[in-house]
Amino acid sequence: MRKDKIIMIIGSLMLLALFTYPLWKITLVAPQYPEPLGLNIHINKLSDGVQFNDVNNIDLLNHYIGMHHLPSAENVKKGEIEPFLEFTYMPIIVGVMIALGVVFGVLGRKKLYAIWVGLLAVLGLLGVYDFYSWLQKYGSELDPNAILKMTDPKTGEIMAYNPPIFGYKKMLNFEVYSYPSEGAYFIIGAVVLVALAWYLAPKKS
Repeated sequence: MRKDKIIMIIGSLMLLALFTYPLWKITLVAPQYPEPLGLNIHINKLSDGVQFNDVNNIDLLNHYIGMHHLPSAENVKKGEIEPFLEFTYMPIIVGVMIALGVVFGVLGRKKLYAIWVGLLAVLGLLGVYDFYSWLQKYGSELDPNAILKMTDPKTGEIMAYNPPIFGYKKMLNFEVYSYPSEGAYFIIGAVVLVALAWYLAPKKS
C-alpha cells in the first residue's frame, strides 16, 4: 500500500482519541479554593478537570449567580436537565469522519484527502461557534432571583457572566482560563498527517 494511503488512514484514526480525551478545558482559580476547579468538555460529556467533583462544584457556584444547571451526569440522572444535544450528535459526526477517512485512504485519491481536511475544518469552525454560543447562553440568561447578582453600577442591570472562549478573564474573584485540551491536539495531528498524505499522493491519483 502506498505511503500516502497509510498516512491518510492513520490520520483519520487519530480522531478515535476524541472518545477518550477532552476537547477543551476551563479552569477557575480563586483564593478560597486551595486547588483550582476545572471543567473538561468532551464530545459526549463533561468531566472533572482538576479534582474529584469539580463539575458539581462549578455547577453549584453557577447556581449562586443564576446560571442554568450544567448537564453533569448527576443532574441528567436526576432529570433536572437534558444533556446537550451536541453530546448526542458529535460522536456520530466524529465516527462518520473516521469512516470517511479510512475509505478515502483505501481509495487513495488526492482530491478526497483535500475534501476530508476541508470537511474537518468546517466542522471545527462550527464546533467553535457552537461552544461560543453555549458560553454566551449560560453567561447571559441569568436568573434575576439568584442569590448573588452582578449589576452594572451605572444602569443597575444584571451583568453577564461569560467565560472566555479562549484565554484569560477575571470574573468576580475568579481567574478563568479557557484553552484547548488533548483532544484538540489530536485533531491538529490528524490534519497534519492528512495534509502530508495529500502532499505525498500522486498528482493523478
